[in-house]
Amino acid sequence: MLRSSAVIVDCAVYREGKRVPGDFSPESAFKSSRSDDSFVWIGLHEPTHEEFEVVRLEFGLHELAVEDAVKAHQRPKLERYGDSLFVVLKTARYVDKEEAIQTGEILLFLGEGFVVAVRHGEASGLKEVRKNLERRPDFLSYGPSAVLYGILDRVVDDYVPVVAGLEDDIEEVEAEVFSSTRTNPAERIYYLKREVLEFRRATAPLQLPLNQLAIQPISVIRPEVREYFRDVSDHLLRVNEQVEAFRDLLTSILEANMTQMNIRQNEDMRRISAWVAIAVVPTMIAGIYGMNFDHMPELRSPFGYPAVLLGMLAVCTGMYVFFRNRDWL
Repeated sequence: MLRSSAVIVDCAVYREGKRVPGDFSPESAFKSSRSDDSFVWIGLHEPTHEEFEVVRLEFGLHELAVEDAVKAHQRPKLERYGDSLFVVLKTARYVDKEEAIQTGEILLFLGEGFVVAVRHGEASGLKEVRKNLERRPDFLSYGPSAVLYGILDRVVDDYVPVVAGLEDDIEEVEAEVFSSTRTNPAERIYYLKREVLEFRRATAPLQLPLNQLAIQPISVIRPEVREYFRDVSDHLLRVNEQVEAFRDLLTSILEANMTQMNIRQNEDMRRISAWVAIAVVPTMIAGIYGMNFDHMPELRSPFGYPAVLLGMLAVCTGMYVFFRNRDWL
């Protein structure tokens, strides 16, 4: 038996788009939904094999799909098993403080008269989806097709804040690269790029299943709902275009940052070389006069010492002005 308090989020029977009053177990829900205008919608959260076995047997779910649903970590996809569908969705939520994307999964079984939703992770909760659909009994009367649309629409809508969060952080790191401060945000750029690639693995593979739902005739999907899938597909297409743009932009920002670092290193080397060249002059003169030969120019002159110092100062000043005019200092 399922541990309902921990695993079953909700189990309801809908007739003509309206929820049938009462509490149902998977077994009783299945029996109550055996009519043309009824279907059962079960929501589960991270069930084990043993906990999912009741649902599998009751609704005749394919064992390969069940294996994927329990273990999760699947790519977005749509698979057909006889007259039923198995759909995998990747959920996403952006944590701005950590500049990280939290992902989860929703795995859906759709058949004639039933929807089983298995959720892994905390992103894209389905409670609000159920409430919104229950406010539209005319649409919910389309059965499992309407539920699939509602969940898909919610998942894709939740991608939008992720895109906005990534966009803000990419703009910040771009400004940091081209600012006058001598910082090196390479680590942050690499991290953001990794998050963008992780997000892309959630959004890009979903485009094909959505196109199939919108175009191809599928027995479980009502024709009236296809245009809604086309709308979600258009939204996802815009998300994917933005994600691709982020990936290209971060690559350009990383290259620009490397160029900036090379320029700064060259500037540092020129600055060091200029100061070394200036320091060589007094060092060389002092070294010559420190060799203690008896016959050296101005060795006995009372003006020799200040003359040498003034000569050092004059040469060093001239070199400083020279390097300064060429932006080495």
